[in-house]
Amino acid sequence: MKAFIIIGAINALLSVGLGAFGAHGLEGKIPEKYLETWKTGVTYQMFHSTGLILIGLLLGKFPESSLLNWAGWLMLIGIILFAGSLYILAVTQIKILGAITPIGGVAFLTAWLLIIIAAWKWM
Repeated sequence: MKAFIIIGAINALLSVGLGAFGAHGLEGKIPEKYLETWKTGVTYQMFHSTGLILIGLLLGKFPESSLLNWAGWLMLIGIILFAGSLYILAVTQIKILGAITPIGGVAFLTAWLLIIIAAWKWM
């Protein structure tokens, strides 16, 4: 419970910092297309940071839920692969890195599906 709340809050903090860096540090230094890619990474990181906090809170009520535990780890993996690959893509403009992004997206989808199943099962 506590770990996912902390991990979520750290990622939310990073998301705000990375968003500010993108807006002020990257503007004019990378093409607009890649600045939008950066913003997409920030947006998804923030949404899923909130998801991690939600999972932590749900684990407080259902501490034995392996579904929620897996959802939390998959959400973190999704942040790393999805948002991380977009950040690296934006600054390096190495397009092959975009192939990693969907793997993170699948991790996000699976995490949300596990939350749905856990809610159906216990709530």
